Amino acid sequence: MNARTLSKRLAQVAAFIPEEARLADIGSDHAYLPIYLAAEGIINYAVAGEVAQGPLEAATEQIKKHGFSEKIMPRLADGLAAIQVQDQIDTITIAGMGGLLISAILANGQAGGFLSKQERLILQPNNHVLDVRLWLATNHYQIYDEQIIQDHGKFYEVMAACYQKGCSYTMKELYFGPILMQKKSLIFQEKWQKELQTKQKILSRLKNAHESPEAKVAELNKQVAWIKEVLT
Repeated sequence: MNARTLSKRLAQVAAFIPEEARLADIGSDHAYLPIYLAAEGIINYAVAGEVAQGPLEAATEQIKKHGFSEKIMPRLADGLAAIQVQDQIDTITIAGMGGLLISAILANGQAGGFLSKQERLILQPNNHVLDVRLWLATNHYQIYDEQIIQDHGKFYEVMAACYQKGCSYTMKELYFGPILMQKKSLIFQEKWQKELQTKQKILSRLKNAHESPEAKVAELNKQVAWIKEVLT
């Protein structure tokens, strides 16, 4: 992957970014995403936020190399602290991190006053996807679009959300993704078929154990029932 040809995972993130966006890409990884978006004429401005000096220098080098030093600002900061009021950011991307870290970045950014609730959030957690959706739901964000893709044998879910007081979700919707479970794409079905097989194997082992944790068995049985229902 380079700044002009994104991975399938980042290409899906890019697909959710509207034209003329003012972007904050948090944990920018060589600024590949903002450089691609600037080259395609999609964004007007971007901040490439990095928490460590080494990655910041790598992002700065790539931005200069591609001639976008006036459009993309590399900035050393912890999470959403990379955003300044004068940036007028309307879109935030956080991609390629664990879901717990993404949730923590959002929570800390909100507590620090860096999240104005006017921005759209485009998030791609590598794991703990449910935790990210729970944070969004708890903080009154509506998930208005989602996509699931497969890249190098791994499943990735990308979600786009905006602040919308009054929206609510069931735990089942948060578990599968409210939009993904409506679309029921072939990749979605493939992922959950695999998850179903894994959970059924775990249940089988637990049933054969001398002492099975009742709460865990009950939770797995609920998830298996949900998956079967969604896949029908």
